[in-house]
Amino acid sequence: MAKWLHRYARINGLHTHYVEQGAGPLVVLCHGFPHLWFSWRHQIGPLAGAGWRVVAPDMRGMGQTEAPPDPSAYDCEHTVGDLIALLDHLGEEKAVFVGLDFGAFAIYDLCFRHPQRVAAVIGLENPVTPHDPSISPLAQAKVLGRKHFYHLDYFAQPGLAERALDAAPREFLTRVFHALSGDYHYIDVWKHPPATPYIDALPVAPPFPWSWMSEIEMEFYVCEYSRSGFTGGLNWYRAMDLRWAQRKRFEGTKNPVPFYFIGSENDADLEGFHGTDPLGGIGRAYSDVREIAMVPKAGHMLQMERPQETTALLLRFLSNLVP
Repeated sequence: MAKWLHRYARINGLHTHYVEQGAGPLVVLCHGFPHLWFSWRHQIGPLAGAGWRVVAPDMRGMGQTEAPPDPSAYDCEHTVGDLIALLDHLGEEKAVFVGLDFGAFAIYDLCFRHPQRVAAVIGLENPVTPHDPSISPLAQAKVLGRKHFYHLDYFAQPGLAERALDAAPREFLTRVFHALSGDYHYIDVWKHPPATPYIDALPVAPPFPWSWMSEIEMEFYVCEYSRSGFTGGLNWYRAMDLRWAQRKRFEGTKNPVPFYFIGSENDADLEGFHGTDPLGGIGRAYSDVREIAMVPKAGHMLQMERPQETTALLLRFLSNLVP
């Protein structure tokens, strides 16, 4: 922790915060929602110690990185532009990108548009970007939201989620982190009827400390989101149809970048968003699949729930990419 360097710069037009440690080939760690750079806290030091220059940004709209209020500022052109501008700012031609959730989707988009800037990709939990060419994701979410509570539809409604989450950031974050972990079956949240407030649909979290998170670690997330609000993170959801339309020109094209994948046994995204055989589709989506690994018992908070196993796999994958 003492070797973490907090950097601030104007990148792709945004005031951007990132944490850096180490020297060597560059690896960029990209988080999703409702995460922060801090979700990689267990990995930054070990990767740097193994001879990598590690950069973990607060992604657009979250943490200490600026949050444009318009959802159109979260389309592929902007999110990919952030990553290209980050490489340019760091003076690097390319990097290995590691991503979870929206962070993974952003780097997959980067691979199609600028493969020459990507040395390799390591995806966590989300092996591909879910893409149904027949219906946009928010239209599909609206259909499901009429049947039962569905967080994508809830988040898509401007103002609705902000009012609830901004009023109770600690309650939301503790509940959603617990619900997404391997200690709960997240898909049970969908059993609630339509129009249920998200916080009410989530299970009550157990008291701290958890087996994988302390109260002071949770307080870091609470403080950051209490300051920034949740609109920036929610705008990633509200731009889903924009990104869906921008991805259409790549339909039927395999991702050309060397690809590694780490999933977990109890991940909600693998269960609910990638069909009946999520791992089987990897070979159809990537032209250069290097290795697929699964971590038992963990949920969607993989790199925090099973930090040693996740870090060991990252180090093994990275060691295959350099002499």
